[in-house]
Amino acid sequence: MRYNIISYLVGEGFRNTFKNKKSTIISVTTMCLTMLMFGTFFILGENINHIVNNIEEQQGMMVVIDKKATEEQITKIGEEIRKIDGVNTIEYTSQEEAYNKVREQWKNVELDNFLNGYTADRLPPSYTVTLTDLSLNSSVQAQIKKIENVTEVVAMDSTISTLESIAKGIRIGILAILIALIIISVFIISNTIKLSVHARRKEISIMKYVGATNGFIRWPFVVEGMIIGIIAALISIIIVGFAYNGIAVQAVQFETLQKLNISLVSFSDMFNLILIMYLAIGIGIGVLGSAMSMRKYLEV
Repeated sequence: MRYNIISYLVGEGFRNTFKNKKSTIISVTTMCLTMLMFGTFFILGENINHIVNNIEEQQGMMVVIDKKATEEQITKIGEEIRKIDGVNTIEYTSQEEAYNKVREQWKNVELDNFLNGYTADRLPPSYTVTLTDLSLNSSVQAQIKKIENVTEVVAMDSTISTLESIAKGIRIGILAILIALIIISVFIISNTIKLSVHARRKEISIMKYVGATNGFIRWPFVVEGMIIGIIAALISIIIVGFAYNGIAVQAVQFETLQKLNISLVSFSDMFNLILIMYLAIGIGIGVLGSAMSMRKYLEV
């Protein structure tokens, strides 16, 4: 008996969805527009965070080693740096490699005069260290400076501070926009569904007159809201997926991104999270909007 009631309520929700095509189309369209905006800002935020993280990983500090240090001591320094919390990668540059880099940087200059008497022995060996989190920059520098035979740690502290500020500001801004969109969505969808409920006010009155409970009357509308939310979520993710893949293909060809060795987040990496968020938002807004719209007519 209980199964029959549930199947009836769910069936009524489906019938109402496709019977009231005009209100369904309006609701789905409104919710799709909201989700597309939501998805746009979410994907933008994910890519900005990804790009900042890429820059963070590439932002290295140079650990200058005493030129008198032995190979064994240099190896030991590298091992001690690796043990420090927050260190992502370390790369060793020998004196010869440093000398070759200088020559490469000044390859368009008359080196016979510029590097006259300048040999590899005059350049110190070094380690280039990148971090997992730029906020650990100061503490990592302090620990590296304590290591024996380390003469200097060279890092662009101002650049690091700027990156940290930009990343923090972007994350706060994106979060504020997403919260605002959710609040606006609930308001818009509840008002849209309210029109559908208002159009069937006589039907609701008759059901109450014959003794139907508020729950029995409410559930078909709640199911309807869930169906509208699911349809809107599926349509939105298809549109967002095709649009993003098209834009990403063009974006990765930008010379600036290639020079900075920066990549974009693939849609497949975000798909599961976006799908879950879209379904949660769609169903949640649909149910909440239906519940809010029914209060007046059910006198709850």
